[in-house]
Amino acid sequence: MSSAGGGSPLQVHAVRFGPGQELLGSLQAFVEERRLRAPFIITCVGSVTKATLRLANATATNTNEVIHLSGRYEIVSLVGTLNRDAHVHICLSDVEGKTVGGHVMGDLEVFTTAEVVVGEAVNLQFTRELDERTGFPELVIQPRMDESA
Repeated sequence: MSSAGGGSPLQVHAVRFGPGQELLGSLQAFVEERRLRAPFIITCVGSVTKATLRLANATATNTNEVIHLSGRYEIVSLVGTLNRDAHVHICLSDVEGKTVGGHVMGDLEVFTTAEVVVGEAVNLQFTRELDERTGFPELVIQPRMDESA
């Protein structure tokens, strides 16, 4: 099963989150407030003091491969789709410049700032459906339906 959407115009939104805000939840609230239907992260710079990440070797039946980070980390990369069941990956660097990354489970507490540019494919909508092959809810891309329909 593959899901593909046609080309779509891009709308760009920018937001800054401050110290102590939880980044993933704040992004999801931002998306909901603006009623974005096919949102994704274009870029992000900032820092966090906490993060909960699922590592690459986790499966649908073994989700215990989770790490909880605490300290000062620069956001080196933040990518993903931001529909209701967001799928976001992050790469963080510690005080020595060593990096760690994974699937964001939450608990991303902003340290100084998180400056995020969010894009929306305005002719599309993103949803998620369970994929029997992976055991995870995977992205489904559809043409955007008229909200009055």
